[in-house]
Amino acid sequence: MHPGKKAAALAALELVDNDALLGVGTGSTVNVFIEMLAASNKQISGAVASSEATAERLTAHGIDVLDLNMTGQLALYIDGADESNPKLQLIKGGGGALTREKIIAAASRQFVCIVDHSKQVQVLGAFPLPIEVIPMARSYVAREIVKLGADPEFREAPRTDNGNIILDCYGFNITDPVNLEAQLNALAGVVTVGLFASRPADVLIVGQDDGKTELIENTSR
Repeated sequence: MHPGKKAAALAALELVDNDALLGVGTGSTVNVFIEMLAASNKQISGAVASSEATAERLTAHGIDVLDLNMTGQLALYIDGADESNPKLQLIKGGGGALTREKIIAAASRQFVCIVDHSKQVQVLGAFPLPIEVIPMARSYVAREIVKLGADPEFREAPRTDNGNIILDCYGFNITDPVNLEAQLNALAGVVTVGLFASRPADVLIVGQDDGKTELIENTSR
């Protein structure tokens, strides 16, 4: 296990209150968090999962999985990211769960992002930007993305939990994440773009190779 992931997950666990309603994301660092949560003495009220895979993992560890429609606002959302810039704006969606992740982030009072230090960047875009698209709009959206200066690639993978496809967009140099997020969201057929810019993380916990962590709070929100 990468020491940075373990350290970040452990630091996030310390932010979880007993009886809390949690949102839980998807990915390798979050999987470490789930294991730590299950092994801890925390008595949470339940968790809303951002993917079927996460729901199965939570259930296997004896953690109640809840429907967001029944919970109301969540206290805390714990998830990872593929990239984070200094404003805690993120690229997410490498695991294909970006739509549900964005919904849970919007429904949570606090969004805590846990990463190892390799995910920190000055400018987003080295990691290909995932976009979830309605299947019939794939070619249209791809042409529009080319006009915006990127190279879209159809992800040869099972469809998302929502039944859609993903285009991974290479070549974006994302100096204005909020504006690009809005532009892409406005394209007909786009379900969600993996830019978390208009709703960035509130807290970024960065795990280092030596097992230490850095906690960065978003002062712009």
